[in-house]
Amino acid sequence: MSAVVDQVLPTPGASQAWPAICIVGPLPPPSGGMANQCEQIVRLLREEGIQVELVRTNPPYWPVWVGRLPVLRAGFRLLPYLWQLWQAAGRAGVMHVLANSGWAWHLLAAPALWIARLRKTPVIINYRGGNADEFFTAAPRHVLRALGRAALRVTPSTFLLRVFARHGLTAEVIPNIIDLSRFAPAPQRSFGDAPHLVVTRNLEPIYDMPTAIRAFAGVRSAFPRARLTLAGSGPELSRLQALVSQLGLQDSVCFAGRIANADIPALYASADCLLNPSTVDNMPISIIEAFASGVPVVSTCAGGIPDLVEHGVSGLLVPIRDHEAMKSEVLRILQEPGLAATLRQAGLEQAKIYAWQQVRRQWLGAYRRVAATRRNP
Repeated sequence: MSAVVDQVLPTPGASQAWPAICIVGPLPPPSGGMANQCEQIVRLLREEGIQVELVRTNPPYWPVWVGRLPVLRAGFRLLPYLWQLWQAAGRAGVMHVLANSGWAWHLLAAPALWIARLRKTPVIINYRGGNADEFFTAAPRHVLRALGRAALRVTPSTFLLRVFARHGLTAEVIPNIIDLSRFAPAPQRSFGDAPHLVVTRNLEPIYDMPTAIRAFAGVRSAFPRARLTLAGSGPELSRLQALVSQLGLQDSVCFAGRIANADIPALYASADCLLNPSTVDNMPISIIEAFASGVPVVSTCAGGIPDLVEHGVSGLLVPIRDHEAMKSEVLRILQEPGLAATLRQAGLEQAKIYAWQQVRRQWLGAYRRVAATRRNP
C-alpha cells in the first residue's frame, strides 16, 4: 500500500504553481462528518491561496417545494449537478471527490468519476464510508473498477485502508481535519451528582442511540441528577422519545436536535463525558472534537474507532450494543477523577495530530502528484 506523504511543502503563494482544484462534496446544513470536512477543507485551501471550485452535492432545492417530492427532487438536483461537474472538470487540474457507500456512490461519486474521465481530469477519491466492506462486497464489479481507475484513493483511517486492501485496492491515509482554534478544554469541574453526558451523532439506526440511553439510565442510579443531551436529528426520534418515557427519563434527557457548527464547542464545554454508541463507523469527527475539548470519551469499538481511540489511554472502548459495558465505563470516568484527567490529557495530545498544520502537507502533496498525471485533451 502507498505510504502517507510526509514531505515539507512551501506555503502556497502567487509564485507557486499549484493546480486548480475542484472539490465535489456536501456542505452543511445538514451538519455531518462529510459535510463538515468538505466545508473545512474548501475554506482552509482557499486561505492558503489555492484556487478551489466547489461542486456541491447537496445544494438547496429550488423551487423549495421540490424538496417535498422524493422522486422529482432527485432529477432537479441531478441535471444541474452533472452540468456543473462537466464545466468544473474542464477547469480543474485535480478533482477531489468526497465519496460514501450505497446510493450516494451511484448518484454522486460515480458520475463525477465518469465526467472527469471524459474531460481527462485526474481524480482523487476521498472515500469515507464506514460500511465500505459490505458495500464493496455486494456492489456490482464496476464500482471497484471505477475506484481502481482513480489517480489516487485516500481514506481518513487505516481501518478503511485495510478494507481497500481486502478488495485489491491501494490507498493513502490522510486523516480528518479539526480546526483547533474552535475548541478549547474547559477547566475540569466538580459536577457533584449532576454530570452532563452528550452524544453528537444523528438519530439513525447505525448510531444505536438506545444503547446510550440505556447506559445513561444505569448511570442515573449512581448520579441521580445526571443529564444526557442527544445532539442530532433523524428518523429514530419518536422511537427514542418513547424509550426515554418508558425508562422514566423525560426530565433528564434532552433531544437538542441538530446543533449548528458554531454552537458545538459550547456543548462540549458543558460536557463531562462523550458517548459514541455507533455500530458502523470510520473516523468520527465527533470523537476528535471531544478530544480537542478535553472531554473523556466512551465509545463502541465499531469499524475504525480502535484506530482512533486507544482503550485506557485516550478513551474507553466497549462492545457494540452493550449498554451495561458502556454504563460501567462511564461510571469509571465519573467516579475516578484521576482516570478522567489522564484520558483528558491524552485526548488533547491526540487532537493535535488532526490539526490543519499537520494535515495540509499531505493534501498539498497529493494534489501536486495527481495533477502531474493529467493528460492533455
